Amino acid sequence: MSDQQATGTSDPTFNIVSVVYHALQGAETIQKYLDDEGTDDELRTYFQQVQQGYRRASDMGKQLLVQRIEHEH
Repeated sequence: MSDQQATGTSDPTFNIVSVVYHALQGAETIQKYLDDEGTDDELRTYFQQVQQGYRRASDMGKQLLVQRIEHEH
């Protein structure tokens, strides 16, 4: 049985969902580091930039997912 038959979702769609999920997980993890009292300004700037990248990646993936779902119907 193929993955698509098992999940009812095409591999590319599943892949997008997976990347969005992991990007959001990354943004959440970074927030924990930002909230840590031991985080100095240099690390805070670095973590904020990384978190921004995760958020951008998740937003791009969500937009792409919407486009693909709309075209499936």
